[in-house]
Amino acid sequence: MNKALAIWKFDYRYLALICFALLLLLTAFAGGLQELLVRWEKQEEYSHGYMLPLITLYFIWQRRNLIQQSDFSPSWVGFGIVLLALAVFMVGEISALFILIQYAFIAVLIGIALSIMGWPAVKPVIVPILLLAFAIPLPYFLEASLSANLQLLSSKLGVYFIRWCQIPVYLEGNIIDLGSYKLQVVEACSGLRYLFPLMSLGFICAYMYNTVFWKRALVFLSTIPITLFMNSFRIAVIGVLVDNWGSSMAEGFLHDFEGWVVFMACLGILVAEMVLLSRLDADHRPFAEIFGLAVDPSVGDMAEAKVRPLSRPFFAIIAGLVVAAVTVFSIDKRAEVFPERKNFPLFPMHLSGWQGQQASMENTVIDKLGLSDYILADFKQAQGAPVNLYAAYYASQRKGISPHSPRVCIPGGGWQIAEIERKNLGLLDVNRIVIKKGEMTQLVYYWFQQRGRKMANEYLMKWYLFKDALLLNRTDGALVRLTTMVNPGESLDLADQRLQGFAKEVLPVLPQYIPD
Repeated sequence: MNKALAIWKFDYRYLALICFALLLLLTAFAGGLQELLVRWEKQEEYSHGYMLPLITLYFIWQRRNLIQQSDFSPSWVGFGIVLLALAVFMVGEISALFILIQYAFIAVLIGIALSIMGWPAVKPVIVPILLLAFAIPLPYFLEASLSANLQLLSSKLGVYFIRWCQIPVYLEGNIIDLGSYKLQVVEACSGLRYLFPLMSLGFICAYMYNTVFWKRALVFLSTIPITLFMNSFRIAVIGVLVDNWGSSMAEGFLHDFEGWVVFMACLGILVAEMVLLSRLDADHRPFAEIFGLAVDPSVGDMAEAKVRPLSRPFFAIIAGLVVAAVTVFSIDKRAEVFPERKNFPLFPMHLSGWQGQQASMENTVIDKLGLSDYILADFKQAQGAPVNLYAAYYASQRKGISPHSPRVCIPGGGWQIAEIERKNLGLLDVNRIVIKKGEMTQLVYYWFQQRGRKMANEYLMKWYLFKDALLLNRTDGALVRLTTMVNPGESLDLADQRLQGFAKEVLPVLPQYIPD
């Protein structure tokens, strides 16, 4: 037998069991893995995810001699890790939090490896396996919050660089006003498209960097300030180019080319940092050796092939995966409780001095949102701007079908989030957002009203979704959003008063349409 393949010399029954376990794993985790592929395809900041499993496999193959030379000692710790991961997986399945499902998938892989080989054989490849965590996207609402904060910070630093070039500039939210031109720092310019791929590259570089731990940690952590600095520098360069040669400098191919150049510059800074750190080593080894580019001559010196023994912890894991797959199937087929409620088309259009008029959404939008019922209506008093009421009701929140956070949807409509905070109205907590588009300003309140609870915290909403699905067999609930235009010359305080006054009128009516 070829010594290079010696590591895989198992009893054929064992190989069949491994394949069966992987098939069970893919079956149980199919929903979370499918969502992973969708995010990789749709979002550029995660497109590097396709490469990470291949890189992980390459690094494992690179360490194959260390695995082969290790004594396999199947561990029940692996079974414990799998049990814990399957519990997290079930929480993710019931609460529609795909990130829990996807992290649990990686944990199960580690648990399976420990149950077959034990820690001495798994230790050399644990870091490459953890690299897979960088392929997992953030939840939409968390990503939107991070993106909004990065937009504001990048805008401020970008304006600082522009002023350093002696160009008069004014910043309002994410709008950079150059006088004759106005630049919008949109969501795509937040820096996430650099941050996630560069952090993955930083982790790979830190793994390959054969030096002390603090230098490896510094290389990885430095990807965050490098991304922030270079993204702000890119915004500043665009501002200077637009100020001198017009708005075409911020559009089309040139805009995309600038982004590619800046990302390569980020990578160059990372490599330069490692070269500089290598100069601090007392033995002055060549950088190619420190970075792990030199070939290890021991790779070809494989130990004699051994038939690995069957593992009781692995059999226990297979049983656990069978239970998980059957449970997921049962959850999908489990008949939910759907409480009685009125349909939103019957919602009253007159609320104590507020006169309303219903509107409708296109069927394609309704299908994309996956909602069961909704109301979209403008309510107006004798004076002042109207208040738009939008409530999206979901009879069942399974498999990721749940309310879309306004933090995610607002930027998609061309609006920029200028302020965001949590505000207590006395009757309930709401998320208060000030949004801008050009000269227009709107004030938004939103909260989640689900099974008798009114919450602004999206994490808390997910927890109660899991709890009620488990104990009450109910996952129904709604997102409620109130929006009003801030008229020219009108203060935000007046807009706040308008939304709070309408909220007091609409809250007693909503439970008929959003059941407690």
